[in-house]
Amino acid sequence: MIRDYFWLTEEQFARLEPLLPRDTRGKPRVDDRRVISGIVHVLKSGCRWADAPDVYGPRKTLYNRFVRWAAKGVWADIFHALAAAGGPPAEVLIDSSAVKAHRCASGGKGGSGRRRSDAPAAGERPRSML
Repeated sequence: MIRDYFWLTEEQFARLEPLLPRDTRGKPRVDDRRVISGIVHVLKSGCRWADAPDVYGPRKTLYNRFVRWAAKGVWADIFHALAAAGGPPAEVLIDSSAVKAHRCASGGKGGSGRRRSDAPAAGERPRSML
């Protein structure tokens, strides 16, 4: 598989498959391994759903599957099942920290416009400080 994309291995997907919902109605779901790999790729890379690579299938499918399974608690069940299986902490640790800044934290007083240096240019008359 291509190096820049995330793909679940056969072993990883075999552990996930029994945890996936079976109560589907209507059309059968598209390839779960491909869609879950696409969801993980988007979450790992931090890209927008609309920027997901085409190799994972329709972007709307990725987003819809993620949102619907989140609402049904599928992702929480998968996480709890995998965490209960044990293993080194590096494999089960999830960092969900986020840093938020106030809306005015992006710039100083007066916005982000260009400012002149405090030192006057050579040969320039000094300005009043009033």
